Amino acid sequence: MAHEHKLEIFRGLLKFKSNVTKIWGVFTVLSIVTVVEVALGIIKPEWLTENRFMAMKLLNWIFIILTLAKAYYITWDFMHMRDEVKAMRRAVVWTGVFLICYLVLILLIEGDYIYEVYKSNYVKFNF
Repeated sequence: MAHEHKLEIFRGLLKFKSNVTKIWGVFTVLSIVTVVEVALGIIKPEWLTENRFMAMKLLNWIFIILTLAKAYYITWDFMHMRDEVKAMRRAVVWTGVFLICYLVLILLIEGDYIYEVYKSNYVKFNF
């Protein structure tokens, strides 16, 4: 028995006629998000680089959130998670999101420590 894939994205907001057109639609959405990320990285608006939230620039938060959204959407659509049972979707997607958030937290803490060491010219210990 053949399994029919859903040919819509964004909970039915955009519907496609075939799998090929759906792939191009998903490619377009992901490309737009990537273009926004690259444009923000090149332009670096002052109000996003000067303001901080939880000790990190707003621009960095936008990069992290957009990257997580792209990773979630790639998993959702290309790995066909939307067709899986709810428990399976949660186990796969939530685990990845929590691990990525944890990695980002560790990198930010360690990066802040290294920044402070170089800024104050004080080394607590030598390896």
